[in-house]
Amino acid sequence: MTQDVKEIFGSASGSPGSTPPAALAAKVRTLAPSMTRSMQRVAETVAADPAGCAALTVTGLAELTGTSEATVVRTARVLGYPGYRDLRLALAGLAAQQQSGRAPALTTDIAVDDPIADVVAKLAYDEQQTLADTAAGLDTVQLGAAVTALAGARRVDVYGVGASGLVAQDLTQKLLRIGLIAHAHSDPHLAVTNAVQLKAGDVAIAITHSGSTGDVIEPLRVAFEHGATTVAITGRPDGAVTQYADHILTTSTARESELRPAAMSSRTSQLLVVDCLFIGVAQRTYEQAAPALSASYEALAHRHRR
Repeated sequence: MTQDVKEIFGSASGSPGSTPPAALAAKVRTLAPSMTRSMQRVAETVAADPAGCAALTVTGLAELTGTSEATVVRTARVLGYPGYRDLRLALAGLAAQQQSGRAPALTTDIAVDDPIADVVAKLAYDEQQTLADTAAGLDTVQLGAAVTALAGARRVDVYGVGASGLVAQDLTQKLLRIGLIAHAHSDPHLAVTNAVQLKAGDVAIAITHSGSTGDVIEPLRVAFEHGATTVAITGRPDGAVTQYADHILTTSTARESELRPAAMSSRTSQLLVVDCLFIGVAQRTYEQAAPALSASYEALAHRHRR
């Protein structure tokens, strides 16, 4: 695991209760895909059975996962804990929350023959878990810096394709309604053409769950090299897109399954981040944003009355 990822998610201060159990669960789900295979086994094992793992010594967990004691300790540190002892305490807390009903267990996949009522319940649970994980893992310092850049931006360009393109459109229409000049680009050629025109004082935002979408990375790179402030909204804090991002906002997703592709859950977490950005900018620019928002409401109401 890279040092950059650890910096994004932070490290424990050393006190046993410094990282909430919910944040631990979010980190496991978010970071596991970018860990080594042996570290993934440790992370996924503690997420699946926090109560059982909390009762194990470092040697016991290493034997259970077929790894080494050093791998267990490294996994604990990547998850934000000084050592395995602190991870065990957090696991015990997570297990207690699950037993009390305040923290649900891992989601169950949707089956082809599930009744529609079960589908609704499972999707609702997955959406809630995705939002909770994203909130727990979102770096509010990075978020605040991105809000500051947006609030003072001359122009905002947002890049996204596929489901992320829909989120890009959502963000730009929100920013337009509070008086900012914002454009969403899903065509990679137009995105690069517009990125060339950006400069210091402008903001470029790339939205890509995988962190490796070339059609999104390329315009962000161009904007970055032309001096614009750049932001990446991604589910992979170690993805290629982050090398061109001044600020990284990490999203989480529910577990992907055959009937629930990553695009569904990633969109949910991206929309939460987009809403956080919008509200933050509206707060910072309230004197401008409030009348602009009122004017947009009035214009739409007038159109509907015609």
